[in-house]
Amino acid sequence: MIGRDTIVKSQRVSGLRVRGYRSSLLIDLPPAYTKDCIPVNRDHIPTCETAKKWNHLSKIVEEMPPLQDCEVGLLIGYNCARAMAPRDVISGRNEEPYAVRTDLGWSIVGGLSPCLYASSTVGQCFRVAVKELPSVTPADAIRILESDFKDAKEDRKPVSQDDILFLDKMKNNIKRNSQGHYEMPLPFKERPTLPDNKQLVIMRLSHLKRKLLRDERYKEQYVKFMEEVIEKGDAEEVHGEGKEGEKWYIPHHGVYHAKKPDKLHIVFDCSAKYKGTSLNDHLLTGPDLMNNLNGVLLRFRLHSTALMCDIEKMFHQFHVRNSDQDYLRFLWWKKGDLSAQPQEYCMRVHIFGAASSPGCANYGLKHLATEHKDLCPVGSQFIMKDFYVDDGITSTDGSDKAIQLAEEARRLCALGGLRLHKFVSNDRAVLESIPSSERGSDIKDLDLTFDNIHSERALGIQWHIKSDCLKFNINLKDQPATCRGILSTVASLYDPLGFVAPFLLIGKGVLQEMCRHGTGWDDPLTTELRPRWERWKRDLTNLEKINISRSYAPTGFGKVTKRELHHFSDASTTGYGQCSYLRLRNEKGDIHCALIMAKSRVAPTKVTTIPRLELTAAVISVKTSNVLKEELGCADIEEYFWTDSKVILGKYVSTRIKGNGDTYLPTKILQITPLEVSINELITSTWFTGPTFLWEREIGFSEEVISDLPVGDPEVKEARTLITETREQDSLTNRLSRFSSWNRAVRAVARILRRINKDKSNGLSTVKEREDAECFIIKDLQRQTYSEELTLLKKDCQLPPHNKLHRLNAFLDNDGLIKVGERLCDSNLPHAVKHPMIIPKEHHITKMIIARCHERAKHQGKGMTINVIRTKGYWIPGIGRAVASHLRQCVICRKLQRHTEDQKMADLPPERVNPSPPFTYCGMDCFGPFYSKQGRSVRKRYGLIFTCFSSRAVHIEMLEDLSTDSLIIGLRCFIAIRGTVRQIKSDQGANFLGAKNELKEALKEVDGDKLANFLSDNQCDFILNAPSSSHVGGVWERQIRTVRSVLNSTLSLSPRSLSDASLRAFFYEAMTIVNGRPLTVDNLNDPNSLEPLTPNHLLTLKTTIALPPPGKFVREDMYAKRRWRHIQYLVEQFWSRWRKEYLSNIALRQRWHTPKRNLQLGDMVMMKDE
Repeated sequence: MIGRDTIVKSQRVSGLRVRGYRSSLLIDLPPAYTKDCIPVNRDHIPTCETAKKWNHLSKIVEEMPPLQDCEVGLLIGYNCARAMAPRDVISGRNEEPYAVRTDLGWSIVGGLSPCLYASSTVGQCFRVAVKELPSVTPADAIRILESDFKDAKEDRKPVSQDDILFLDKMKNNIKRNSQGHYEMPLPFKERPTLPDNKQLVIMRLSHLKRKLLRDERYKEQYVKFMEEVIEKGDAEEVHGEGKEGEKWYIPHHGVYHAKKPDKLHIVFDCSAKYKGTSLNDHLLTGPDLMNNLNGVLLRFRLHSTALMCDIEKMFHQFHVRNSDQDYLRFLWWKKGDLSAQPQEYCMRVHIFGAASSPGCANYGLKHLATEHKDLCPVGSQFIMKDFYVDDGITSTDGSDKAIQLAEEARRLCALGGLRLHKFVSNDRAVLESIPSSERGSDIKDLDLTFDNIHSERALGIQWHIKSDCLKFNINLKDQPATCRGILSTVASLYDPLGFVAPFLLIGKGVLQEMCRHGTGWDDPLTTELRPRWERWKRDLTNLEKINISRSYAPTGFGKVTKRELHHFSDASTTGYGQCSYLRLRNEKGDIHCALIMAKSRVAPTKVTTIPRLELTAAVISVKTSNVLKEELGCADIEEYFWTDSKVILGKYVSTRIKGNGDTYLPTKILQITPLEVSINELITSTWFTGPTFLWEREIGFSEEVISDLPVGDPEVKEARTLITETREQDSLTNRLSRFSSWNRAVRAVARILRRINKDKSNGLSTVKEREDAECFIIKDLQRQTYSEELTLLKKDCQLPPHNKLHRLNAFLDNDGLIKVGERLCDSNLPHAVKHPMIIPKEHHITKMIIARCHERAKHQGKGMTINVIRTKGYWIPGIGRAVASHLRQCVICRKLQRHTEDQKMADLPPERVNPSPPFTYCGMDCFGPFYSKQGRSVRKRYGLIFTCFSSRAVHIEMLEDLSTDSLIIGLRCFIAIRGTVRQIKSDQGANFLGAKNELKEALKEVDGDKLANFLSDNQCDFILNAPSSSHVGGVWERQIRTVRSVLNSTLSLSPRSLSDASLRAFFYEAMTIVNGRPLTVDNLNDPNSLEPLTPNHLLTLKTTIALPPPGKFVREDMYAKRRWRHIQYLVEQFWSRWRKEYLSNIALRQRWHTPKRNLQLGDMVMMKDE
């Protein structure tokens, strides 16, 4: 067996259609995939020669397609069942091949020759492992290239309205239950009404059962977890049905963590969708309440004594409110007995898999720490600052403080029903103070000599406890040398503090080069980049040689008297970066330096000057400084920034860097940051310890003085600049033009007025504050718009007659607002309605008010919107035009009131305007059901109607049911009576306007392909109209209504159900009556006109359907010997009058007269389905 890792290139092809040899039936294929070659032996393809060798196959010799001299280009699999469905089979005797006819033609299955050849045996074994590669986007590459620059404090998103709602729900509903645990609700956006998804969960549970039966280890761990959950009371059996719409069943499955392969985690799949919704769709995730990961790691290295612990099953320690537990139902076998029926359970705690669980757990943990901060101040501070999800790591200055911290933290967690365990420390005294049951699993039963303790994971970083060092544990999967594989490898290297940032920059550079050249995600590395990548990949194993002291200060260094931060930045054409060092001085004056954080980034692909990159690196140093000072809690620490760029020093000295406040670049020059180095170079360099001069007791700063240019230097080009300053007074209303919502504008002004009144509260604005803000806005608007009127009204003067507000009897109220002086002073109406405020028509403020009132009117018409505006106390001159203008621009109103798209009505098809024998071209449709009595049972019967396109004649057949066979029988009867049909058109299943709902459902079961095959055999084309285009079938849909009206009126006279024979007779009588209707109406009121033209004139060549009256013909007898001429004469008279009287009536378009633009590909449309 030969194995080889290969990536097969393939493209997805859709829309393929095939047809068989000598067949016009087209078959749509499912999506296919391309391949370089199809492994098919042409000798295995049956031909007519193959059929000749077998007597029972001789009848299909002529039907076998000839073998073309070309390669096999298409392989159809069994996922296209329609192409493989057998229509006919010719069997042979034992060991003989048999023939199968499908829609693609005849094929032979079995031996290709009567003689069986067994001269040689060939054995092949192929083992193929197929794995779907994860989808990768350019955003993923950018995320990896910028991964070192994500600092939580800077990048944290502002609190959204959903986050505020989440916090309000938690604050108002969190409480401690009788078991000592905190209880919180499921934070729904709005309490949902969910469908019953039990069947989905039953199906998922059956899949889980098969996996449990296959894997005994998986089953053992799964059952153990479930039994623990039930025994502890985290889940309980449910006996009631629950309230409809307020329950949800959650499927579950087990996963193994890559770093903990022996521990099975049970995940409840709250994202599983049923009927388009899932539980997670309705849950709030809440704000990010977790501490900055880098900050927790930085403080972990701050002191000599380290401590690490973990909260046991943190999510399960916070309970769910009783009224919400039905949303957390699941199915499980009692006591793990897979042979029994699964029972219903519900989780009583927040679960792993719900979108809200991390937010609820973090909120509950911080609430616990805040509530008991006076009782356990040290433990509370530890939980608030040094926990990342359920892991707590910190460092203290001495074992006594660590013991106190551990004791308070355990006591504090116990008050909330939480168990703090898995304690690990580098100090023996600290571990001895903790019960052995609460220590980490690796040191629970040891003698605490640290000889057998290897390492623990501290938030993803390997901490070697005995040597108290941080290490890298490299266990990367072998990835292909493609862009996708390189991205995966680079992203797998976990280095949050940037200890190996220069080395990681090489891998990022290779990835950037591939992206720069447009390499595909699965294309191999170019020849130029492959050696560079291979060297870097081999060097990955050397990462395990790196030992970084966990503590910034070494053991025995003594008390630190002074701390300094030194930041170095550098840039090149390859990339730019920075590194920060902590310089410590003890009481003796000894110096120690340690790398604290570093960052690197590849240079942009577009051409960028080195000075700009140098400045960018300096800005990164300043941002890193802000993070370090905040996380280490040393805002007043002395710090220095180092750069080797004279351009920056010459151009940007004493210049604020945008976005960095009061930070300046000092004029100290040094090149220290290595940009691209190997691991061995990194270990042997001063990268982890800092440059040599930092270790000296005193640093000598030798500043390079930049000489000033003399005034009047002829080599200096003079530049004259003319500055023009314009000052524009900006009023409040002009600033509010940036708002699009009246409510938001009022709230913003209310907050401003609150600050003006020296109120520093941050709560929501009150009703009084919003009313004051609204008056303030309107007053400023009137000051701008009606300045002359304000001046006159303040002097108690009447407005002149020519003034536009004169007829409103305007006056100035006590608040200084111009209002309407109506004659309703003595009414009981609200003051705002009696005397509304006057605002201009065209202003942006007015448009926002109109929009708000229109929304309150629920997008009704102009009258209702004006009524709401008046009720709110506003008077807008010319309000009708202003409101009408807004309604025309309202997007929602345009959506609701927009008519569907139409197009100019097309010309009538040739089959409707040219003479042809009856029913040569016709339309077909079904209607019903009608009820027929068979013995004591009542059966449903249906009608099958055919409408002639030219003569408008109809033919009706009765169908016993709507099966395909019944329809074909009806077609055979119709063709037998009316003769050969050239073309039949029909609607698709959802378009039967004349059908009832049950008819629509029944017609979906009809096999249209079988009907098409039958009609094709009778030289008749079967055409289906496009979906949702019922107007195309109006020519026969109208006749269904006519026939139904005749049948309903007739059947209403019968007191009981009819038999099949009686119902069929009624169908024929209704057909005769409908065929006797006049096609023209112009001559109905003229006594001298000819008899109205009807379809019966053509079908029966008679003027009436009744029996002739008694007596003999007089005039017609003379033509008895030339009957055929008389018939021909009547036919010609029919078509002559048909052209003159009927065609002229249908020539005009009744609607859709104007041609319009057709919808184009890419247009956004709204579908209307009534």
